[in-house]
Amino acid sequence: MSDAFNVDQLPFGFLTKEEQTLLLSQIQRKEYQPLETLLAAGKVSQGLFVIQQGKVAEVESDTQSYEHLSDQQTAFMHYQSGEYFGSWSVFNGKAIHNFIAVEPTICYLVPTQTLLELIERNSLFSDYFQQNLTAKRKIIAQQAPNQDMAEFMLARIKDSTVRNPLVVPEGTTIEQATRLMREKKSDCLLAQKGRRYGMVTRTDLLDAVIIHGLPLVTDVSEIASYRLITIEPNDYLFNALIIMTQQQIERVVVMDSQRHLIGVIELTDVLSHFSSHSHVIGLRIERAQNVDELREASFGLADLIKGLISTGVKTRFVMELLAALNSRILNKLFELIVPLEMHPHVCLIVMGSEGRGEQIMKTDQDNGLIYRDGLDWPQMHETMCTFSETLISFGFPPCPGNIMVSNPEWVNSTTQWAEKLTQWSQSYAGEATLNLAIASDSKPVAGNTALFKVARNTFFRRIADNEIFFSHFAKAAIRFDTPLTFFGRLKNSAGLDIKKAGVFPIVHGVRTIALENKIAETNTFRRLEILLEQGVINKELVNNLAEALSYCVHIRLQQQIERYNPDDPTAIDENPNELNIKALNAMERQLLRDSLAVVKDFKKYLIQRYHLNF
Repeated sequence: MSDAFNVDQLPFGFLTKEEQTLLLSQIQRKEYQPLETLLAAGKVSQGLFVIQQGKVAEVESDTQSYEHLSDQQTAFMHYQSGEYFGSWSVFNGKAIHNFIAVEPTICYLVPTQTLLELIERNSLFSDYFQQNLTAKRKIIAQQAPNQDMAEFMLARIKDSTVRNPLVVPEGTTIEQATRLMREKKSDCLLAQKGRRYGMVTRTDLLDAVIIHGLPLVTDVSEIASYRLITIEPNDYLFNALIIMTQQQIERVVVMDSQRHLIGVIELTDVLSHFSSHSHVIGLRIERAQNVDELREASFGLADLIKGLISTGVKTRFVMELLAALNSRILNKLFELIVPLEMHPHVCLIVMGSEGRGEQIMKTDQDNGLIYRDGLDWPQMHETMCTFSETLISFGFPPCPGNIMVSNPEWVNSTTQWAEKLTQWSQSYAGEATLNLAIASDSKPVAGNTALFKVARNTFFRRIADNEIFFSHFAKAAIRFDTPLTFFGRLKNSAGLDIKKAGVFPIVHGVRTIALENKIAETNTFRRLEILLEQGVINKELVNNLAEALSYCVHIRLQQQIERYNPDDPTAIDENPNELNIKALNAMERQLLRDSLAVVKDFKKYLIQRYHLNF
């Protein structure tokens, strides 16, 4: 009956034809009745079990049968058709849990000796079983049908067109520089001044002569901009696009880690590698003269997201690009709605996932306003209500918790905002902790950013070395169950809330550790990188958390895209965090289980780190 075994499913699809033939010649078909034990704790595993039909529960070693379980939630995990178990027991030598049939079950058993022989012969097959979540996702990505496009989209700077820069020494006049740029057909140059380089564009030359009236003999190094936006040659080309979008520029300087000049990469070079229209959207945002034009530009984001995901771009990169574009939309709307004379006296902030730069599809608004102490602006509330209502018309749903600038509770002076953060940190109540969690991921997007920094730094000083605060704050990360039994428990349910199950525990746990270490960065991935650099947490934990979070966000995004209605871009997704488990294939469920296992282990880490007793 081995001919019924699907050798194309992962990880068996990694095997060569010869290896698959060996596998099929050795596998054994097994049938089990409900409550029958397939693999007992403490026993040497016979091999790898692959379920063809039925369901198996993995339970505690002291559970003799499925009847003795108080409910299905006490099982560690459930396995069903197309999934496998027992590999860990093979490597460990003995099983540590019982595996019990929940219903009539048919399995294929890959004998231990056969499994070990295949692992020895095939490196991909071996890595899949023996490596962690990070390696497993990379192996699967290598086999993805759109891998060629993914590699194309993720080209490195050094592998693309890096232009040799036109460099002129100090003492070169504006006239000489202009003639040289025309001769070399270049629209920019780098002026060297000592050991520094400054950028000069054609526009800079024109402004210097026409606007500022400088003589043609002026040293071109005097008009150069020395605050260069740089990128390293080993960085992703896609990151160059993100930087150009964020900084609203058309070129970045390529320098190595030692700050040695490599060259210049221009927007036209970057766009030649991408089929998306991200920069076109950026230009439409910048050129919008009114709210209607800005609204039309914002509606193009959903198509951009779908295009990037379909071509294999990593979810994290999509997050960063969309965060940059969303910030520009908010900044532009702020300019259109808030009177110009008020801009130096107020600061618009975004919070939550948007503040972390981890929002992709438009979810509920989380924003606030910080204003200068003593500011007299009678129209403030009316203007902020207009701002919130306009964002709703852009497809940004209102926040269910009313965390928006239209709510006076989230419009505060600098002193009030610092005091409010401090009060929440001292309350330990559920709502206060939630508010603080959202607010501690704040990021300024428009207006006077100094107002935000003053309040944030004041708050940082007040919570410094407060062990009681961090212990209470960390509890929220273990508030929700990690449903490793959802394949059984949710079989007839509407779905799984992936935010509560996977995203929030990682985000909040990392947020707590970052605050404890006075890290101002809000993005979870960058927080992890900084914590690793500072030696606060180890590399294995950082990698696993980053991969688990990325996968949870990715699988949620896939289903959000499927629910998106392009004919009604303002329609609200009522359940943006809900996963339809039945829509996932066996491999997606396996990766989701791996991700949730990482979450479960991270909760144990937080309990030990912050001495949490539940």
